[in-house]
Amino acid sequence: MKQLSITKPDDWHLHLRDGNALTTTVGFSSRQFGRAIVMPNLSPPITTVSDAVLYQQRIIQARPANNTFQPLMTLYLTDSTPVSEIMKVSKNNTVYAAKLYPAGATTNSDNGVTDINKLATIFEAMQKTKLPLLVHAEVTDSSIDIFDREQVFIDRHLSKIRAQFPDLKIVLEHATTKQAIDFVLANDNTAATLTPQHLLLNRNDLLAGGIRPHNYCLPILKREVHRQALLKAATSGNPKFFLGTDSAPHIKSSKESSCGCAGCFSAHAAIELYAEVFDKENALDKLEGFSSFFGADFYHLPRNKDKITLVKEAWQAPESYPFIEQTIVPFRQAIPLQWSIKQS
Repeated sequence: MKQLSITKPDDWHLHLRDGNALTTTVGFSSRQFGRAIVMPNLSPPITTVSDAVLYQQRIIQARPANNTFQPLMTLYLTDSTPVSEIMKVSKNNTVYAAKLYPAGATTNSDNGVTDINKLATIFEAMQKTKLPLLVHAEVTDSSIDIFDREQVFIDRHLSKIRAQFPDLKIVLEHATTKQAIDFVLANDNTAATLTPQHLLLNRNDLLAGGIRPHNYCLPILKREVHRQALLKAATSGNPKFFLGTDSAPHIKSSKESSCGCAGCFSAHAAIELYAEVFDKENALDKLEGFSSFFGADFYHLPRNKDKITLVKEAWQAPESYPFIEQTIVPFRQAIPLQWSIKQS
């Protein structure tokens, strides 16, 4: 197949940052996606509905002219999030989920949750109001191997949350392991987002032959057996699995440093990267459901009406893009991309 038209996709896990960064990030994502669930881990984080409303306005102001990209906002859960803030969500059309970051798990997570067991009243309120819980599923104990932290979180925390709140909608964000896939498959009201980096790469692509900082993300890349489990889930046509890039821009100097930041910037070519994944798996007929239908259905939102067309034409991303008066290096920059969006 050399050309494919699909319903305009959505990104159900996206980092846009804030301030001057929006002039870059919003343009890339709005070029290909109709909507995006926008992560709240700014500094300071988006912890209230009023914060989310203002952040949404800043994103909308950064959209290109005549673009209708819709940012769907999330709340950042902390140890002190009040139930009253969760109840406010049902009275507005700005916030679509709440995000659980274990404190210290990833970028700007220092204000995250230190004791998940104390969030029972929050989860109960979310279940009542049908507000989805988005989970960065990693423990942060220094004694736990970094490659095992997702599995341990599922066993130690997520299984308990799932059992205690059976009607709470949960998204296991950026799933990276076979155990995560099995957990999602085994539980109702549970879904997972899958990223291009975890579908395309394993940990050899991070460490073998030298450290590749632009492939470094959290949760970290895993063994090939886990990547194969993710591929099987993504291309299965199961509506529990849908697109979430976790595109996370960091300036080049912050990535290429003695203590580099975690995050891959894939928004420059996100749907093209997914098309390559599905093409390699002979599953292009499953791409539209994964990218355009299943996430919208999970969030009880209408599917997009517009279409985009992908063509199998190789192109090379530039070495970097301008970003906050510096540069960002795009994910998979050194390897030619096999698909592109046909310009109307």
